[in-house]
Amino acid sequence: MNNDQNSFRDRIVTMNEEGRRNWVYANQPNGRYYTARTIVAWILLLFLFAAPHIKVAGEQLLLFNILQRKFVLFGVVFWPQDFHLFVIGLITIIISIVTFTVVYGRVWCGWACPQTIFMEMVFRRIEYWIEGSGDQQRIRAKGEDTFDKLWRSLLKHFIFIVISWAITHTMMAYIVGADKVHEYIVSSPSDNLSVFIAIMVFTGAFYFVFAYFREQVCSLVCPYGRLQGALLDNNTLMVTYDYKRGEGRAPMRKGEDRIAAGKGDCVNCNKCVSVCPTGIDIRNGIQLECINCTACMDACDSTMRRYNLPEGLIRITSQNNIQNGSSFKWTPRIIAYTALTTALIGVLVVLFTLRSSYETTILRVQGSLYQKIEEDTYSNIYNYKIINKTEHEGNLRIELVSPKGTVELAGSSLLIKKQEKLQGAFLIKLDKEVLEGTSTPLVLGIYNGDELIETIHTTFVGP
Repeated sequence: MNNDQNSFRDRIVTMNEEGRRNWVYANQPNGRYYTARTIVAWILLLFLFAAPHIKVAGEQLLLFNILQRKFVLFGVVFWPQDFHLFVIGLITIIISIVTFTVVYGRVWCGWACPQTIFMEMVFRRIEYWIEGSGDQQRIRAKGEDTFDKLWRSLLKHFIFIVISWAITHTMMAYIVGADKVHEYIVSSPSDNLSVFIAIMVFTGAFYFVFAYFREQVCSLVCPYGRLQGALLDNNTLMVTYDYKRGEGRAPMRKGEDRIAAGKGDCVNCNKCVSVCPTGIDIRNGIQLECINCTACMDACDSTMRRYNLPEGLIRITSQNNIQNGSSFKWTPRIIAYTALTTALIGVLVVLFTLRSSYETTILRVQGSLYQKIEEDTYSNIYNYKIINKTEHEGNLRIELVSPKGTVELAGSSLLIKKQEKLQGAFLIKLDKEVLEGTSTPLVLGIYNGDELIETIHTTFVGP
């Protein structure tokens, strides 16, 4: 490429030489990849909006209530004591995305990222419906202000606000629960003024992102695109223009022999540029704005079919394949990422398997000393906290496994409801003959009926 062709690297395509915004008016793609993306998007959108309203054993399918420190994944409740599972799970997801990027590029961005799905499959489609194609939108934007232009703009932005409002309430349902959000909706704003203000703020934020900021999120804000330089290499599979086959670019002339004329398969129709949601020209090479959405592939393939040329001038392949025809190889880096991801998934599966049904904490009351009850009997007071992680009520009891002694609850029983926490106090009485000086090791058993569900080790303070 010459210096003029490389000038695109001096700035992002959505900014001109003066640093002002170049608005992207992308035309709607049409082809097998866009159809596949549409199916994937609607499945993900359906899941996103439906999940908070689906109940499993009385619990919301997905809940991330950071306010009450309660998390629910597919109906299974996780408490702060399970935080290590959340951390490992989050690390596993991040490493999995990194591994996927090393092998397949930014497929996540183009096919599964919420920003892309909402922007391309919801908000931009509304624009196509109301204001026409990207070319028609550009003409209207540069044309005179008319009533037709005004009503279309007002209708579009009204729908944008409604959808932003729906997104905000859905996100809130994942945090406080769908039932609570329903209470907020039917009640007066003055009854929950702080919640109402938060809803308006986040609705405005979503509206701003999808109505105005748009593809700038991917190009300027999202750190994932910036990581491409470190994650991608010449062996990574990504949406790529076959410059060896496509250059030099020239319009198609009837009956000409393009090979004899020294022309490539690219007929310079610019359809790949017109459908790009971030406004780039994929023919310039790999760029940080590219989200691997495959829109340019559909556009290019339609042109190739029109002129009876082989499809795949723009395709998912690697730089090595374009340059020297080599196939995909398992590099040491890909093997390392894959092995790490597999190991993390294995650890996560094991930890989930070994996750206890009850979480019990027993501590001797801080600062308390032993009490002499009788001539040869002493007592210590302890606090207990038990979390029932199951979907069943538990009738528990605490027994002293060793040494011999007596456990006396400060209450009648340890009846604990499902998914609830129970806390209280109890006494342990030991005879002087079993004490081992000032500190005696204790082994306590937590029973649910006749089943030993947990063993706790603590100490007893004596004279």
